[in-house]
Amino acid sequence: MMQMFASLFKNKDIRKKILFTLGMLLIYRIGSAIPVPGVDAQKLAAQVADNSILSMMNLLGGGAFEKMSVFALGVTPYITSSIIIQLLSMDVIPALAEMAKSGQTGRTKMDRITRYLAVCLAFVQAFSMVYGFDRQYGILVSTGLSSYLFTATILTAGTQFLIWLGDRISMFGIGNGISIIIFAGIVSNMPAQFVQVWNISVGGAEAGAMFSGILQFVLYCVLYLLIIIGVIIMETAVRKIPIQYTSSSNVRGNGDITYLPFKINSASVIPVIFASAIMTAPQIILSFINQDVYQKVSSFLSVQKPIGLAIYAVLTFLFTFFYTDLQVDPDKIAENLGKSGAYIPGIRPGTETRTYLRKVLNRITVLGATALTLIAVIPYLLPMLITSLPSSVSLGGTGIIIVVGVAMETIAQLKGQLTQKQYHGFLK
Repeated sequence: MMQMFASLFKNKDIRKKILFTLGMLLIYRIGSAIPVPGVDAQKLAAQVADNSILSMMNLLGGGAFEKMSVFALGVTPYITSSIIIQLLSMDVIPALAEMAKSGQTGRTKMDRITRYLAVCLAFVQAFSMVYGFDRQYGILVSTGLSSYLFTATILTAGTQFLIWLGDRISMFGIGNGISIIIFAGIVSNMPAQFVQVWNISVGGAEAGAMFSGILQFVLYCVLYLLIIIGVIIMETAVRKIPIQYTSSSNVRGNGDITYLPFKINSASVIPVIFASAIMTAPQIILSFINQDVYQKVSSFLSVQKPIGLAIYAVLTFLFTFFYTDLQVDPDKIAENLGKSGAYIPGIRPGTETRTYLRKVLNRITVLGATALTLIAVIPYLLPMLITSLPSSVSLGGTGIIIVVGVAMETIAQLKGQLTQKQYHGFLK
């Protein structure tokens, strides 16, 4: 690993891309510290520490939300817009489905539509959030329609600027611009999170309870590390299905066998985001209608309680199957295998192949859904098992899945770029 990083920095072009990416991330972190004018961020920060929904938004925003900075919304509206457009292009809206099949030109049009939708979602989310928080917590210095519109416009502009930064990183940096920004936001909060856990476990403990507090902190770190290892295993685990071609020789060796890889978790972190959105949507709507009902529903759906955590786990498990079915189509895979003259040894082409692929996909998705649900639920169990940790430090599962996934994908891209440069130099 160290040798690979040394090779990366020796390559002039890749070194420039890494430095450019770091420069863009520096701009992002500076912007995350600039507060929106006319907002009392201290009142909001006090609510974030005790509210799992706000803590999730703060986590994905890299701490910018609790400060109500110009980047408080992060790139969440763009992610939501991407998911919506992707779902609608699954033969729901014929025009979008046609764009998805039109190659680069169609993808460019879909990306433009995604950005327009992201602007609308960002403004609606910003306006409703500012209006709701001001009614509940009084976060604005001056209340009125003009103040709501002014603050919502600034937050929307901040989101669009982050999308632009992500584009710069994708074009001139190491790639995966939007993912890198989310990654940087989550990682920037990790040191403060461990410091907070230490202060809670050990900082205020008496001499007699000091040893117990240290054990709690060590246990927290060990569980955190185990979650990271679990995510790595889950992201890299694949089920290899052997593939042969009709033109292949019957005496081919094992080294010539081609495999069709099925990831154990094809849905990545999307089911966790879906489950969180489903649980938070009714609470957000009720917060504008009836405060009493909102408090009751919020208490019932709280992931810090067994009932809410059970609902969250079931939704995550079910959405894993739902999104995997959208991402992987056994019928289309079987059709492509037939067109390319490939078949699975021992399985007849056509209907039997489709049935076999769907059976394998369902089996491995059970493992992937179970693993993803455990990883998503364990961080919420930590405060129940270890100590009364606030929700701001218990939201590790989603963040770790994103961080590990982006890190592994980025390393793979850098390896590919390095290999490409080496082959290019060899050909010269």
